[in-house]
Amino acid sequence: MHASLTPPSVPSVQMPLMLVAEVQDSLLVVVHDLNRLDGLLAHTMENLMERFTAASANLATPDLILSKELDAVRTTLRAAVTELQFQDIASQLISHTSKILQGCAYRLASESMGSEDGEAVPFVEEVPERPNPVTQDEMDAGSIELF
Repeated sequence: MHASLTPPSVPSVQMPLMLVAEVQDSLLVVVHDLNRLDGLLAHTMENLMERFTAASANLATPDLILSKELDAVRTTLRAAVTELQFQDIASQLISHTSKILQGCAYRLASESMGSEDGEAVPFVEEVPERPNPVTQDEMDAGSIELF
């Protein structure tokens, strides 16, 4: 059985139904893995933030406040915390990529297999038009870029 539900005026490619199903399954596995990666990144960033906050608090004791060497360490810690913002950017990229892959998987299934009467069609948001939702490629303390 071959999949071809496109109108005759639109160019189409005949693909075996099993191949379509395998590609769709693979796309959905990748979406699942990206979501797991996003969760791991978020968890790691929370842990790092807690550790940086604790280190900064330990350096703020009254007997250490005037030390120039420790002031350099505090500055480095503040810079490290700023760099942790990459998790937000990475999360947005993962979400964007997941939506595209999921949209492709459901569209592939819909186009090749159609839907039977009474069968629920999974809700999928429109595939994002922008190729990349995040354009920031570096971060500096005190700067902000809205995207």
